Amino acid sequence: MYLNEDCGAVCVREKGELRYVSADKNDAPQHRLFNRDFSFQLCIDTLPSASHTKRRDHFIFTYNKEGSLRYTVKSLFDISLQFIADHIEHVDSLVGFPEQMADKLFSAAEERHKFTEPQTAPRALQVFCEAYGDLVLKSLCLRNRYLLIPERLEEIRQFQSLECLDLYGCRLGDNHEVFKYITSEALASLVKLFIGANCLSDAGLQRLTAPVRVMMKGLENLQLLDLSENPITEKGLGYLTCFKALQKLDISRTNVTVNVSLKGFFRMKMRMVLSETPLKEFGHSDCNTEGWAEQVINQWEITASEIPKKDSKPRTNALRFYGREKFVREALTSWSGTSATTNKDKVVPVHFYTVDLCDPSSTAEHNTHSSAVAAAHKGKKRRLSEEEQSSTPIAKRQSFSALSAEDLDLLNSY
Repeated sequence: MYLNEDCGAVCVREKGELRYVSADKNDAPQHRLFNRDFSFQLCIDTLPSASHTKRRDHFIFTYNKEGSLRYTVKSLFDISLQFIADHIEHVDSLVGFPEQMADKLFSAAEERHKFTEPQTAPRALQVFCEAYGDLVLKSLCLRNRYLLIPERLEEIRQFQSLECLDLYGCRLGDNHEVFKYITSEALASLVKLFIGANCLSDAGLQRLTAPVRVMMKGLENLQLLDLSENPITEKGLGYLTCFKALQKLDISRTNVTVNVSLKGFFRMKMRMVLSETPLKEFGHSDCNTEGWAEQVINQWEITASEIPKKDSKPRTNALRFYGREKFVREALTSWSGTSATTNKDKVVPVHFYTVDLCDPSSTAEHNTHSSAVAAAHKGKKRRLSEEEQSSTPIAKRQSFSALSAEDLDLLNSY
């Protein structure tokens, strides 16, 4: 409403427009209440600390069908949810908190980048993982993401209910810190582990199996293991006998020679046989990141990819100067592509799987194998030569019940 100096003029607003109401239209004032370029700003946070902290307003601004600006107050639930999400790293525990509300709280914290900031990410993830376990993350796929592991190792350690972990092609080596996390009691629920193409030798395999062999803790529930493209030998395979629940194993492209002795070792000590066809579980098609934190892992990867990388082509300027860059690049690409394709075609997958001795077909196969071995040794003397002793299965030459000096050193490291 607008009143003139004589208090005789009245203005009303209808359908978003200000209209003058009077019996005589000539009495309408000629000046306007506001200029056409008038704008306003609603100031909610007026406290001095508002400029130093990230404050969230509690209003929702919308426009009605007439074009007028209107605002409504958010519900008390939404305001409380925003406040908790802003301070999630200070929450002691969420145990007993309803899962439906926790899902919304996790999303609100994710929008505020609580899981990507190094100062708040480890504690924020710990709060959710302690209360909801596999709901936060059930399967984690870090295949070929070797830049992400050292950058987010502290955050990865908070996932304590994983059933599937894919670290294929992450260049871990034998002494990476992530192995302490893999062999800890936090990952006792791990069922599938892919650690192929990680430069893992027999020493690394010994370190990986030490908690299970000595303390009966760690990966005792492991059912599927991928060790392909690692420089392991027959000696390292002897450490795998501690995995009593192991059902499928991939040792393709390793330094292991598949022969009668190796097949006998797997059959007698691990009840496993060589698969004639490749097992589909090692195709990495079933291992994906699943859980509330799926988008968090993607945000980590985007952040890691933004780090500037060191130029690996110092001679680019010289090649460009002489005008031979295109020729050299094409030649190298064609050569590497041909060699990779040729090697891939020649590779024969070496997959072992558990055989059920109660199965009639498996029993018949076992009897056939035993008969062949007995026929091969028939007529020979009982005394074995030194060459035969060196070719016996690894498990017969090694005793894992006694603790060696290396095992004691590994125990001290844990």
